[in-house]
Amino acid sequence: MANMTDALFIGGADADGTGTPNTAQEMLLKVANRHGLVAGATGTGKTVTLQILAQGFSDAGVPVFCADVKGDLSGICVAGSADHKLHEKLVARAELIGLEDFGYAAAPTIFWDVFGENGHPIRATISEMGPLLLSRLMGLTDAQEGVLNIAFEYADDNQLLLLDLKDLRKLLLHLSQKEVRDEISQSYGNVAAASLGAVQRNLLMLEREGAEHFFGEPALDLEDLMRTTRDGRGYVNVLDATKLINSPKLYSTFLLWLLSELFERLPEVGDPDKPKLVFFFDEAHLLFNDAPPALMQKIEQVVRLIRSKGVGVFFVTQNPRDLPESVLAQLGNRMQHALRAYTPAERKGVRAAAESFRPNPAFDTEELITQLGTGEALVSTLDTKSAPSIVQRTMVRPPSSRLGPATDAERAAVQKDSPFAGKYDEVIDRESAYEILEEKEAEAAEQAEKLAAKEAKAAEALAKKKTRAKSTRSRRQTPIEAAGKQAARTATREITRYILRGILGGMKR
Repeated sequence: MANMTDALFIGGADADGTGTPNTAQEMLLKVANRHGLVAGATGTGKTVTLQILAQGFSDAGVPVFCADVKGDLSGICVAGSADHKLHEKLVARAELIGLEDFGYAAAPTIFWDVFGENGHPIRATISEMGPLLLSRLMGLTDAQEGVLNIAFEYADDNQLLLLDLKDLRKLLLHLSQKEVRDEISQSYGNVAAASLGAVQRNLLMLEREGAEHFFGEPALDLEDLMRTTRDGRGYVNVLDATKLINSPKLYSTFLLWLLSELFERLPEVGDPDKPKLVFFFDEAHLLFNDAPPALMQKIEQVVRLIRSKGVGVFFVTQNPRDLPESVLAQLGNRMQHALRAYTPAERKGVRAAAESFRPNPAFDTEELITQLGTGEALVSTLDTKSAPSIVQRTMVRPPSSRLGPATDAERAAVQKDSPFAGKYDEVIDRESAYEILEEKEAEAAEQAEKLAAKEAKAAEALAKKKTRAKSTRSRRQTPIEAAGKQAARTATREITRYILRGILGGMKR
């Protein structure tokens, strides 16, 4: 048996097929960054296996990040109790597998929650997420993704910070203006109004799923996921995903973003004596559902290369076939719980799972997978030369922390004592694309208003001038008008004189 500082105890293995655990099943810490798989049907013990692995890494001084999809994993922050209904069974299992120092203890825990309800708020900025992951999150087509890429380029070139969803919404609204769209089409490529409108509609749907809680500041500092306690234990960072899992794309894209950020920011460390962080990806099949080729390439790259950053990734799923072969090939440490085989497709999955192990002559692996009891698993880990060991039927050790969820009061107490209490609680809304574009549009509107007022004043002055000119022209007579009036007056006088002469007679000669 390896020294417990060098290895993580998983359980007792039945090495010779006698039906009784007689060998310690361990995972060497120095190969834990070669990733792993925890698989099995619902109710076979995957969550408990995840719990004992997380606490084992924590005890070895390795920080852990894991998602709590069902709420059960929160009990890791509370020590188990002799009052628990399963206490006697847990103690009996510890004795059976030779776990002599079994006792109850809690793991140092930090709770996180995208919605900020059951843990510290966890956020990222729009710029950090990037157009590729955002496109996947919104389910964009290639043409729409191209428009989103142009929007990001335009924002970079114009010093427009994209921090939250209102920034991105304002940017898309700005680009939808015809004069702006025509301008950027010349510099960045064609931006079709229809594609731009589709991106805006998908962004609205994303907001309705609650994504506005995730995007913003203060953004998560990755170093905060890699903290250890004063006594050297690694913190177990538990993401409360009981609500987040209702938005599968947001859940899987968020975890992929987190992995990508770790990959981009952490320095190369090669193969350390133990991982710098172990990352558990529960409901891993959601990551690969409908993933476009560009995203699949990114996932494969991150999984293949992130181990050199000292990060181990464990995928947790029901069936190994949920993961693509290119990813499965990177998973050196495997724990397979029972699988059901009621249909031809399920039997094919069992066969594929069995063939992924190095055979053990003591049993038929394919047959045994369907017969494993709750809390049992077929386990194969990497040896000192990074070669997979012969598969062993293993009785997984009992957890030291509570089986089942923590109470609200217990979670609140953990939150109160958290090293990050208050750090992420208040949203910061600094000047970014929204404020800058609002200010520019206000300035443009003010200038347009001044110009319109100036033009209106000039038009009013011109109208007055025309009115005065018309009034002047109406008081003066043209020469023709004057001659006509004079002739009329002369004729009138002559006619009057003629009539008067006729009447009076005295003037008539």
